[in-house]
Amino acid sequence: MRIHRTAGWERAQRPVQALLLGWLATKAAVLAVNAVTFPRLRPAPTPRGGPRVSILIPARDEAHNLPRTLPGVLAQGAFEVLVLDDGSRDGTADVARRLGAPVLTGKPRPDDWNGKPWACQQLLRAASGEVLIFTDADVDWHAGALGGLLSELTRSGADLLSIQPRQANAGLGARLLTPLVDAAVLSYFPFPLTRLRHPMTSIANGQVMAFRRAALSRVGGYAPVRAEVLEDTRLAQHLGAQGFLVSTALGRACIGVRMYRTYPESVAGFSKNVLPLHFHSRPLLLLAAAGHLGAYTLPWLLRPWLRGPGWTALRAAGLLERTLVSVVAGRRAPADLAEGLLGPLTPLLALPVYRRALRRTVTWKGRQYRQ
Repeated sequence: MRIHRTAGWERAQRPVQALLLGWLATKAAVLAVNAVTFPRLRPAPTPRGGPRVSILIPARDEAHNLPRTLPGVLAQGAFEVLVLDDGSRDGTADVARRLGAPVLTGKPRPDDWNGKPWACQQLLRAASGEVLIFTDADVDWHAGALGGLLSELTRSGADLLSIQPRQANAGLGARLLTPLVDAAVLSYFPFPLTRLRHPMTSIANGQVMAFRRAALSRVGGYAPVRAEVLEDTRLAQHLGAQGFLVSTALGRACIGVRMYRTYPESVAGFSKNVLPLHFHSRPLLLLAAAGHLGAYTLPWLLRPWLRGPGWTALRAAGLLERTLVSVVAGRRAPADLAEGLLGPLTPLLALPVYRRALRRTVTWKGRQYRQ
């Protein structure tokens, strides 16, 4: 009887094992494609006689970030750099002015607008450039970044070029979840498909978005995504729907970011985006949480009962995936590569993100938004 029960248990495992292995193999294939095809920025001088460039920074409560990031932006040689103070409560405007940037005072937010789209729409109206680059206040611009971005914008022919900044995480708390941004892009979105001028294949990262002004104006600026939390991807989809070319590139040595400094900050930040990324479907969100637990965590927790080469392959893949993503993203310090060891723990660490994302409202920088 015991042998029969064991054989039945092994047969019951096979479909689940095959499904999970197929999922991780698909992600590995996408990562391999992106390792070869995904563009990387390379430092270059800002071209003389090139397009007039406006670098635009929507800033709310960013006094702690601007002393680190704003000097690098101002040193790029853009035609203009504008900072919009979006109702900050920490002296953001004073810090920006002291560092030498012109500062716009944000107007009161209309009831039907979310904070960041409204700030970006005001910057669009104030800017005079032919190329409009919106960048978050926590993004680091290194020497040659603007020249590298403009070179890629020209090479790609894109109407919107967004950049995936290289993560600069210091401390264990920042490493637990924040690098999953790279994993989500590089493991799920094959770069060749993102250039099909179709809304379903258009993606963007709002941390750095470079628009040709004519294209952004044609779609109405940020007005079509005024109430979106995931305004970057939604705006890229609007552009794709109207036949504009949307592209993306890795920031590598040119553009980096320190998104969240602690694990609680990562939970709060990701929880506002994860439901829109799952098409606002709570059942799909719960299915994704269960899938990640099944693929990465349970093969380790149930190791005495899940034996054989298939489960061994799943455990190995769960350890290797984040390390390989870091290599492709250009994060190759020993501590970056060691993040792969967190693979089995990551789904457990993400559970608070899913729990918060299931709420009817999310809070970010003192503002509440309906899900």
